[in-house]
Amino acid sequence: MNKIKKILNLDFYRLNKDFKEYIAYDYKYNARFRGIEKLSKKFLKGYEWKYICLYRKYQCNNGNLWERLYLYKMEKLEKKTGFSFEGNKSIGKGLIIGHWGKIVINGQVSFGSHFFVTHGVTIGRDIRGKRKGVPCFGNQVCVRANSTIVGNVRIGNDVLIAPNTFVNFDIPDHSVVVGNPAIIHYRENATEGHLPEI
Repeated sequence: MNKIKKILNLDFYRLNKDFKEYIAYDYKYNARFRGIEKLSKKFLKGYEWKYICLYRKYQCNNGNLWERLYLYKMEKLEKKTGFSFEGNKSIGKGLIIGHWGKIVINGQVSFGSHFFVTHGVTIGRDIRGKRKGVPCFGNQVCVRANSTIVGNVRIGNDVLIAPNTFVNFDIPDHSVVVGNPAIIHYRENATEGHLPEI
């Protein structure tokens, strides 16, 4: 009965176009990252940008037909790219996917704005112990290739996680994190040169 009511409700077919604002911001943010004003046609046809646009459309539509359609398209693209955001809808404005390749993000992870992620990254949950749960990210975070962040940990604002780094503890604001086991280096403007200025 509930399914029939849902299908008969006009809101089920209504497209939420809030994604246009997100995509416009992501466009400017990705262009600024590359030091240009206008993104190339080649980039706009690439998997990274296609996935960002689909993600924003999926993110802005809840419980309607469009949400299902965009999730289907994302899952289809996942088979080509390895991107897997597992239903996560929390990434704020300013998303950069640095390079296509396997990226796994648990659906329950929470994110701030201005987030950079690239290939080989896993952001997931720990299923036991004091760190049981998923990470929570602040703003202006850059996660480089082949890094892993797991468990109920807080990643602060203005944080750079270097390639091949394993993080399972809290990271304070303005930090560069390197290695396995990870070592924290305090640095003002830690993401400078890695993320565009806001």
